[in-house]
Parts: sequence; C-alpha cells; structure tokens
Amino acid sequence: MKKIVLTLVSAVIALCGFAQPKIQFDKTTYDFGQIHEEGGKVTARFNFTNVGNEDLVLKAVRPGCGCTAANYTKTAVAPGQTGFIDATYNPANRPGSFNKNIKVTTNEPEMNVEKPTPHMIFIKGVVTPRPKTPFEKEGYTLGNGMLRFKENTRKLNILNTEQHLDTFKVKNFWNRPVEIKLNGNEFISEAYRSFGTSLQGGEEGIIVLKYDAGKRNEFGGFKDAISFTTNDSTDAVKELYYQVEIKEDFSKMSAGKLKKAPVANFSRDFIDFGQIKLNNSKMETITLTNDGKSDLIIRKVETSSGNLTVKFVPDVKVLKKGQSVEMQVNYIAKHKKGRQANSIKIITNDPNRSQIMINTKADNLQ
Repeated sequence: MKKIVLTLVSAVIALCGFAQPKIQFDKTTYDFGQIHEEGGKVTARFNFTNVGNEDLVLKAVRPGCGCTAANYTKTAVAPGQTGFIDATYNPANRPGSFNKNIKVTTNEPEMNVEKPTPHMIFIKGVVTPRPKTPFEKEGYTLGNGMLRFKENTRKLNILNTEQHLDTFKVKNFWNRPVEIKLNGNEFISEAYRSFGTSLQGGEEGIIVLKYDAGKRNEFGGFKDAISFTTNDSTDAVKELYYQVEIKEDFSKMSAGKLKKAPVANFSRDFIDFGQIKLNNSKMETITLTNDGKSDLIIRKVETSSGNLTVKFVPDVKVLKKGQSVEMQVNYIAKHKKGRQANSIKIITNDPNRSQIMINTKADNLQ
C-alpha cells in the first residue's frame, strides 16, 4: 500500500514538473509583397496556439522601428486554444524594401530569466514610392501652400561690422498671381527681387535679403526670423530663418591699442561637477580677472543647456585693470541619468580671446 501511495505522489510530481505553456505560431514571417506608400497602414495577423498544458500569457510584444503591435491577445490562452498578434506597418515616407521584427516574450519557463531570449516574428515587403508632387519635382519641399521658397534657413558667421547678402529662390505654383510683401526689421531688409510686387502663376523668381550685423548690434549666437505676407489662400505668411554667430571685428585696432587691450584670464576652463543625484544641484566657481590695461567688458554668456546657470559676484559687466569677479556656475541634475557634457561660452572684448569656452561634465545618478 505504501509503495502505491509513493508511486502516485511521484506521478503527480512528475506531471506538475512537466506542466508548462508552449507557444506555436502558424507562421513566423508575413510577406506583404508590393504595397503603395500612399496606400496607408497595412496589418498582418500572426495566429498562435498554446500547445502546452498550462495557461499561456504574452508578457511583452515589442515591435521594431516603423512597426506597431498594439493589438494582440492580452488574456491568458488556455491549453489547446489560440490567440493572435497584429503587426501594423506604416509605409508613409518609407519607400523601398523593409524587413521588421517583433519580439514576443511569454510566461514559458525558459523565459523566466533576467534576460530572456524572445520569440521572433517578421514582416517584410516592398513599398512602391508614391508619385512626386509638383513641389517635389522641382525641389520646393519646404513649407505649405502654393507659393514656396526653395530654402528657408541660412547659417551665418559674421563680424559685427559686416553685411551679408543671401539669395532665396521662390516659385508660385498657383494659376494666379501672388503678392509678396516683406515684413522687415532694422537689420534684415530686402536688397533686390527679380519681379515686381507679385509673382505670376507658374513663375519662379529670386529675393535677395541683406543681414546687417552692425544694426543687430549684439554679439554671440542668435536665431532670427523674417516673414513675408502673401495672398496664398493656404498659407499666407512665409517665414525665413537665420542662425547667426556674430563676432567682434578687431581688425582695425592699432598696435598701440592692442598693447593696451583688456586680457580675460580665467582660473580654469573646465568644471567637473562629479556625481549628482537627479533633481539636486551643485555649484562651482571660476575667477575671471582682467590682466590687461583697459576695461574688460563681459558682453554675453551663453550656456549649451538649461541645466546650467551663471552668476557674477559682484554683479558687474565691466572689469577695470586688475579687477576680478567670481563666476558662480550652478548645475541642476535633471531629466536623465548618466554622463552629461555641457559648455559655457563667455564673450568679451578681449581681442585675443573674445570667445572663451568653459566645458563641464557631470554624472547624474538616479
């Protein structure tokens, strides 16, 4: 009798030991073949069966870039029952061949580890490019409406004594004239245009703009915008953008003035804030001394990140000969953990070092 009981217990233990879920896909690759870029999203359904003897649960379904798989069986699948995973691909702006994977993690015993090896299913196909628009055929892909500029951004490195001319191509894709009026400012103006107040239907022209750094009357980096008002029924206001770096022109300083020029001397040009927990801050100081023979002007301070702030103590912008000021640099650890590299640019009237870069680093901790 005792032997029979032991045999039954062993059998139950053995059965329990082999009780496990097991996923089996009908197929692991779906080929869409040829699809059209303008045809919208396409979806492939992957059916699977639980061929194990315990409930199967999909713990994670992670699609690759350009693919989504939000729709899948989210409840437990009993032994012998079926479930599905829908993989959706968006062909918009993705012409050509594609091959994407979806990683599937379940409650199967072999996946009960720290870094499980997921099941892989795949979708593939070829996206036929959509027909090009009239704008794309001629390279006018920026902006909206029937009147378009071929380019809308200029980058300039310019001295404060200089003026710079830029040519912008513009075309009217409408079948009627479009009026174009510049909304100027004191430092960006229109120097020339190849047409009158209006650009005729189908016509292409040029507009030349003048950027006057002297009238901008500042130093450092700027993002400036200029706009045109039109009668384009879709997008009436057209904007153009300048990314500008303005430096001081010292070329006309005499040898005598250069000898008497201010000299910006920083006690160091690198700050290591060390380890800082997220949402905490730390301050370091740098001493700036004028070792020259005339006034040193602190024209501007630029930081590469909003995590950095700079304060001068005492709060002065002009240092006399031999005078020093303390730069208090405060860093706030926020947003993300890990190594963070930033910089501070100090712009002065020192002709030999008008722009001084202070690099910083910090290790943000969770």
